Parts: sequence; structure tokens; C-alpha cells
Amino acid sequence: MQQNNCDVSPVKEQLKQYLRHIVAQIQRSLDMIDNENYCLLSEFYETQENFKRVESIAGSFYLQCYLSSFTSNYLDLSISIKHLSERRQGALIVIERNDPLQSNIHSGITVEAALTHSLLESIFIPGSPLHDGAVLVRGDRIISAANVLPVSDTMVIDKKLGTRHRAAIGLTEKTDALVLVVSEETGNISFAYRGKLYPLTVPESIGDQ
Repeated sequence: MQQNNCDVSPVKEQLKQYLRHIVAQIQRSLDMIDNENYCLLSEFYETQENFKRVESIAGSFYLQCYLSSFTSNYLDLSISIKHLSERRQGALIVIERNDPLQSNIHSGITVEAALTHSLLESIFIPGSPLHDGAVLVRGDRIISAANVLPVSDTMVIDKKLGTRHRAAIGLTEKTDALVLVVSEETGNISFAYRGKLYPLTVPESIGDQ
């Protein structure tokens, strides 16, 4: 197992800057709320977008923290989900952590290959015999593909969420696995952990070289 490598200071400073900006926006809205000639809707929209940005930055940072002790191939994972997102190719990637997953995953097709972004992306090409289902990653290897995950039946889950997202939540309700999800409808990236779903933004510089 590798050492957890999370330098929180730069991210905290970035989050502080965004949060200060949001506080200033909210204060401005409070100051202007009694002005009948001022419409607050644009302020609300901008504040909402800034909250989403903060959540995404925090999500990306904590994802790296959660993964760093269990795989050294965080960069390959990041590149692959960025490329899949850009192409709007749906994907479901399970990263095994401490809990064994055998009893919670219906095994698919054995791969047993080194984890690379090119192999991971090829698995999720539409029409590929392996694309429908989840890829299981253990350490720095792709163990299997086309795995079936337990779908969450929690009533509080947003009904708009598709099968991939519900499966990601379902597995993480039962284990400490972390599951990456790329939506084929929107291209949005998220990850599930401990039964919760978090949005992600992969930095522009990743995967462009």
C-alpha cells in the first residue's frame, strides 16, 4: 500500500478565495434586496455556479486523496475519464480499496492487464463487448470488465439519476470502494463514495499533451 499523498494547503487557499467571493456576492444581494429596481436573479445564478465550482474543486482534490493509497495510476484514471467525458462515452470504473468486493459484484470478463488510460478508454467504446458494465481496478491493474453492480434502491436518490449512477451509489453503500462515473447523456463526471455522489472537474491541462 502506498503512502497517502495529499498536500491540502494550495487547495485550501483556492477554496478560501472562492468562498470569500461567494460571501461577497451574498452580502451584495443582502444589501440590494430592498432595491425594487435591482433584480437578484442574475446574482443567484452566479452564486450557484460558484458553489458548483467550489464543490467540483474540492471533489477532485479529495478523490486524489482517497485514491493515492490504493493506486499510483491516478493520472491515467484522470486522463481516461476526461477523454470519455469529451466524447460523451458512458463509463463506470470501480476502484477497490480495503473491502473485498467479490460478494457485491457479479463478475464480468477477466482482463488482468496493467492500468493505462488507452486500455481503459478502449473498453468503453460504444459497441465494444466490454463497454456495458463496470471495470474493476485493483491497485495498478484492470482486473475485469462488464461487471454488474448492485443498484441502490434508496428512496432519497434523485429520480433523474441513471442506472450507472445508481449502481455506483449502490456499491459504495455496501463497501468502501470508490466508483468513477461518466454520463453518456451529459458527459458530466462524478464519483461515488460511502453512498454519496460528488461532481468532478478534471483540469484542462491533464491529457492534452
